[in-house]
Amino acid sequence: MDDFHEHEEHEQHERERQHAPKRIRRDYPRRDNHEEEYAAEVAPPRSGRYEIDDDEDREKEGTNGRTAGYVGLAFGIASLFMWSIVLGPIAAVTGYYAYSQGSKVWGAWGMGLGILATISYFVLIPFAR
Repeated sequence: MDDFHEHEEHEQHERERQHAPKRIRRDYPRRDNHEEEYAAEVAPPRSGRYEIDDDEDREKEGTNGRTAGYVGLAFGIASLFMWSIVLGPIAAVTGYYAYSQGSKVWGAWGMGLGILATISYFVLIPFAR
């Protein structure tokens, strides 16, 4: 007897579900019976042959900016004492490159000293003649 009532309840539930309004997707219409999912079966398999070691690349990226920062700082310090109209802009450009490559502190110091040396040249040159 219980099986009969369960069967009736199940059929009634199915009828209600069929008459319930279906949710309509507006972005991508699909057929009712398709419930597929695309994941790993669509993606190409990973291969160790073409893997790139990210650790080495990160170390190399930081080295370029740091070296340029040291060079910009050296040019900036040298430009305070000699050839400030030549070494100052070189220090500023090299410092900007270092700053853009991630070496923020050394790049800022190189830019600052290069700009300071170049501006001081134009300010102090009238007193030298």
